[in-house]
Amino acid sequence: MIGCCEVHCFLGGSFGEVAQLAMAGTRLVVGRIQALGLRVSLDKTEALLFHGPRMGPPSGAALVVEGVRISVASSMKYLGLVLDGHWNFEPHFKSLEGRLVRAAGALGKLLPNLGGPCQSVRRLYCGIIRSMALYGAPIWDDALIRRTNRMLIRRPQRVIAVRAARCYRTVSFEVACVLAGTPPWEREVELIAALYRAKAEVIFNENVTWGEIAGHMRRHAREILFERWFDDLATPRAGALTIGAIRPVLKDWVNRRWGAVTFRLSQVLSGHGCFGRYLHKVPRRKVHPLCHHCGAPNDTAEHTVAECVTWTRERHDLVSVIGSDLSLPGIILAMLGSEEAWSAMVTFCEHVMLQKEAAERLRERSGDDRRLTGSSRLGLVLEWPGTAGLE
Repeated sequence: MIGCCEVHCFLGGSFGEVAQLAMAGTRLVVGRIQALGLRVSLDKTEALLFHGPRMGPPSGAALVVEGVRISVASSMKYLGLVLDGHWNFEPHFKSLEGRLVRAAGALGKLLPNLGGPCQSVRRLYCGIIRSMALYGAPIWDDALIRRTNRMLIRRPQRVIAVRAARCYRTVSFEVACVLAGTPPWEREVELIAALYRAKAEVIFNENVTWGEIAGHMRRHAREILFERWFDDLATPRAGALTIGAIRPVLKDWVNRRWGAVTFRLSQVLSGHGCFGRYLHKVPRRKVHPLCHHCGAPNDTAEHTVAECVTWTRERHDLVSVIGSDLSLPGIILAMLGSEEAWSAMVTFCEHVMLQKEAAERLRERSGDDRRLTGSSRLGLVLEWPGTAGLE
């Protein structure tokens, strides 16, 4: 007994016509197989109707081959892809998202924010999830025109990118990808599909072989990938400061030969961390955004690095290595300029953020800051009306 794994397509002007063709064709195939002394397991056979809008199969539609009833399904899994009657691959992406999120979550347990594998291993794990996600990309690349499909493939990438970059789970998709150095998969799909089609054309060209031009084509595709990613980052939905600093040197950032993004460095680069403004606005764990170390009204990553007087000694050590430009773009340029500058910035972040985290834990234990809920939020509006428009 064998299960037939081939796909046979039949065309017709109506469901009745195509059903008759499909049943006749299937009977011929089954007969040829049986003539070889084999037997087909028809109860494992699946049928799928490709159709346009409002032209689906009638309710309870089925094919009958040698007395076996084969139901016409709305989708069918074939060689790892979930095909559907509309050819929009939405069932495939819904199925894929769940598997990818579970795999990313399982790998994420091996990638703690503090300690754990080095940057190269984290990128390797990102590559594993990427390979799972982009399987069969040349077949379904056009389906990413649909926004719902793009959202389904972005979620698992964000999960693994957050772990690779050791950043807070509240960072945006764009920031997580930039910090992790992983281009959006939807852009990679475009280039994978283009390379696949270019290779198919070269196979039929007698004047050149794929081996002769493969390296050049892949490098060219990589350049296009960075150009499109660069253009996408021109209007980020969130994390404008972080993206604005890294975007001008995006290729250097991704291809750098040194420097890992640590948990506390990622807090400073993204602005999502132990800062009064963040704790006040996002998790609402503080009733105001002020800096408890110097009394400044707005405690941000920029304030911590360039202004807060509490960290004058640490700032002096940092400036002696990277220079006086403590804006985020200036810091990024310095870090990419030398390994010493990167190490100096990591050291500054470790020393300062460790102390800020310890001080915040003490305040939470003493009850000085409480989570904003119910009437406490109303009290905030009445007591600090100037903070309502903070972003």
